Amino acid sequence: LILALARNIAREDAGMRKGGWQTTVGIGLRGKVLGILGLGNLGGQVAVIGKAFQMEVVAWSENLTPERASSLGVQRVDKDELFRRADFLTIHLLLSKRTRGLVGPDALALMKPTAYLINTSRGPIMDERALIAVLEGHKIAGAALDVYDQEPLPADHALRRLENVVLTPHLGYVTAENYRVYYGDAVENVRAFLAGNP
Repeated sequence: LILALARNIAREDAGMRKGGWQTTVGIGLRGKVLGILGLGNLGGQVAVIGKAFQMEVVAWSENLTPERASSLGVQRVDKDELFRRADFLTIHLLLSKRTRGLVGPDALALMKPTAYLINTSRGPIMDERALIAVLEGHKIAGAALDVYDQEPLPADHALRRLENVVLTPHLGYVTAENYRVYYGDAVENVRAFLAGNP
């Protein structure tokens, strides 16, 4: 999704299908700041990928220790600095009482007008109305979203009308490999239950 935003892939793909050719100018990732909100298992994997693209990686979460950040070659910053500095801010937190609405109007107002926000975690971590407002007002460059407050996303939802948004239908975990594990484990659990060994 970061590459899709940086290189306008969805817009250029749609343009090509209509007979067009190169209507946007993308940006590179080298030297850009990747801000990671939540440096757990998935956030840590994203940090490794960001570093492979030679991005500067910064992170924040309530329980992030300097040792954890340092172990991944990431700089731990406070929450406001994360939102201020990030060229690409990606969310990797669990949804909880603490994180619901964490990315709201105040946090979004700190972002640069050239910054992009990516959410593949859970929709309610972001204040969806506040995000729509900053996207409509071009207060940030764009967003890529795989999760929403309501899923499936209603056909008439405001996000579907915005050109500065890449939308995917909660497919972050949808891979053949993951499904083999999920469904294989489900079958094994049923067999174990039927055998009296849940």
